[in-house]
Amino acid sequence: QVQLVESGGGLVQPGGSLRLSCAASGRTFGTYAMGWFRQAPGKEREFVAAISRNGGNTYYADSVKGRFTISGDNAKNTVYLQMNSLKPEDTAVYSCAARRLLVSTTTSYDYWGQGTQVTVSS
Repeated sequence: QVQLVESGGGLVQPGGSLRLSCAASGRTFGTYAMGWFRQAPGKEREFVAAISRNGGNTYYADSVKGRFTISGDNAKNTVYLQMNSLKPEDTAVYSCAARRLLVSTTTSYDYWGQGTQVTVSS
């Protein structure tokens, strides 16, 4: 069983930055690929970024490529999402997820956090 807790969301102006954190219980590095997803009101959950279980490969949605960076800290069992140059359309609830072994850009993950709200507005 893996428990995930996100933090770091909030209100930010367009063009600003936020760093989201996802703390995992238990050891996930080497066993679970980690992903970030988001869901805006009235829309389906969508893939944002993912990192392979050994941290060697990262994947991004086209809409965030070049602005967001996913990374992991093995010692802290924590995955981060650094978000720069934020836009109003980035407003959503952001959730992290863990998937055993292989990374995926779909929502086929085994464990999910409860999410953290990110609002981009002036």
